Amino acid sequence: MTHPSVSSGPLPVIPPLLALAIRPLPLLPLQLVLSGFLARILRRHPGLLDRLGDHRRARFGIRPLDLPFGFIVEAAPPRLQVVRELPQGLDAYVSASLANLLALVEGRVDGDALMFSRQLGIEGDMEAVLALRNAIDDAGLDLAAELASLFGPLGEPAKRSFDIARDRLTGASRESI
Repeated sequence: MTHPSVSSGPLPVIPPLLALAIRPLPLLPLQLVLSGFLARILRRHPGLLDRLGDHRRARFGIRPLDLPFGFIVEAAPPRLQVVRELPQGLDAYVSASLANLLALVEGRVDGDALMFSRQLGIEGDMEAVLALRNAIDDAGLDLAAELASLFGPLGEPAKRSFDIARDRLTGASRESI
């Protein structure tokens, strides 16, 4: 499913100097924040991981190509780990720019088109990746809304700010949303 507001050209990447600058930062704070965010999403979308079926025990390596770290995602039990390098032995590996990965999660870009244009790399168990993609697509995630939910009464202004940031990152225009 492709969101009509996303530009058809390549999405922006994190500037290499910024990626280099964040390389020495500790990963534990990021892991704690993202793990908490994942747990909150799973509470708000309790059936999200059910669609994985036989692949519920799969371990996925997610590599934003423009950042100096990656993620290991497990569904059973739900767990997210931030690592400098993805280890060998994971069931599947997915790599793309951060903007493309975020747009994929929200269904704003077509994964097949990204793969054929070599902006998305997939290795390992393709069935597991397809099951993960279907689970995420079915959830209809809106990351700006999920983030805004953390801000309580300030959630609506926060959501507008997150929407603007997301739209700039994905090349979407506010008028077409």
